[in-house]
Amino acid sequence: MKNTKLQWHPAFGAALRITLQDELEYLEMREEYLLSKKPLQMDILIIRKLKDVPIRKTIGRIFRKHNIIEYKSPSDSLSINDFYKVYGYACIYQSDTDRIKEIDPQELTLTFVCSRYPRNLLKHLESARGISTEYQGGGIYYLKGDPIPMQLLIVPELTDTENYWLQSMRTDLQAGKEIRKLMREYEKHRKSKDYAAVMDLITRANWEQMEVEKKMCDALKELFAEELKEADRNGRTEGKREMILALLKADVKIEIIKEASGLSEEQIEEIRRGIE
Repeated sequence: MKNTKLQWHPAFGAALRITLQDELEYLEMREEYLLSKKPLQMDILIIRKLKDVPIRKTIGRIFRKHNIIEYKSPSDSLSINDFYKVYGYACIYQSDTDRIKEIDPQELTLTFVCSRYPRNLLKHLESARGISTEYQGGGIYYLKGDPIPMQLLIVPELTDTENYWLQSMRTDLQAGKEIRKLMREYEKHRKSKDYAAVMDLITRANWEQMEVEKKMCDALKELFAEELKEADRNGRTEGKREMILALLKADVKIEIIKEASGLSEEQIEEIRRGIE
């Protein structure tokens, strides 16, 4: 599993669809979009279908009609060459049409997504092209000073309220609350192919931490199962209730508590309400 090459780009496309799902009916997203008959392709092209419908998600506020996105996996950096390659993609995309100005240059945007702040690139852009960096908050930086609107997204800095699944596409998730939250969030959407694709990638990228979490859960299950059974045998209903409350406060998965206690999810939720 550790030696398997991780396919980050398909999962990133899925995570982007999840993040923009509220406005996705107003957007058209094409992955690995072919620029020409030659093997040139952009990571993602998002076409805004209705100009008058605002995109409320912060990562999409910069969007115009044609939006080119370049994604770098956690192990890759965003280099000066990457910038000019993607800028070149924008120029080819605009010019490779049947009619002059079929794609309005003023309706193009560029988005660069990476896991590390690209200091060398930004220093170059400022000195060589007069492009400054303006922080917008939540891991979003606008690159100001070029005719094409551009933004930089730093994945670990993205807010998990708006961009939870994009922000989770990392290799450094922590066993404990962070992974347990991930699993809870996935449980809500496990039937979705996009969520499944992102979750599969994150699991593979954080395999060791996932194994640690599994062992912790197994140990908790073994530790508390016998004590809960003992409480049952002795009729200590209140003691059992307090133990389940402690497990809930420790963020132990409902499935583990159900298996260890023999209670239904509804009964456990009733006990949970005692915390709130």
